Amino acid sequence: MADHKPSIFQVIGSVVSAAFGVQTSANRERDFKGGSAIPYLVAGVVFTLLFILGIVGVVKLVLGS
Repeated sequence: MADHKPSIFQVIGSVVSAAFGVQTSANRERDFKGGSAIPYLVAGVVFTLLFILGIVGVVKLVLGS
């Protein structure tokens, strides 16, 4: 396996997979060998904010406010 930085799509895929608990061992190994944790932290924060805003939006839609 080549040691290179993962693409932005691989980072996003890893963050979403990890959030739902379905991350594969191969992807987890790639993530830890990829170098910096900063892209994963940023993607995790963005994903969390979007997830919370999505839940708030659905609740407002359902409650009709």
